[in-house]
Amino acid sequence: QVQLVESGGGLVQAGGSLRLSCAASGRTVTNYAMDWFRQAPGKEREFVASIWGWGGRTLYANSVKGRFTVSRDNAKNTVYLQMNSLKPEDTAIYYCASERGPVYNGLRDVDSWGQGALVTVSS
Repeated sequence: QVQLVESGGGLVQAGGSLRLSCAASGRTVTNYAMDWFRQAPGKEREFVASIWGWGGRTLYANSVKGRFTVSRDNAKNTVYLQMNSLKPEDTAIYYCASERGPVYNGLRDVDSWGQGALVTVSS
């Protein structure tokens, strides 16, 4: 059974930084695409970033490119989302997700979710 446990959310001023962590058990993060999604109040869940199982290729949504960085620590079996230059529009619940395969295919291939971490960016 796959379990994803997130930590690191909180309140930060615009321009600040936060780092989210996603500790995985029951699945080795180097073998699967690990994604971050977010959902703001009244909006649909949207893709943020992905790190592939093969080679560690990364993908980003245009809205966060250049500000967010997804990475992983293989020894800790943990994936991270470093968020810099945060904006009020980044306010959302952030979810870690694991896909069935090693490359990014989006929501249709997600089979495990973290509990979510609230990120609030004040102006």
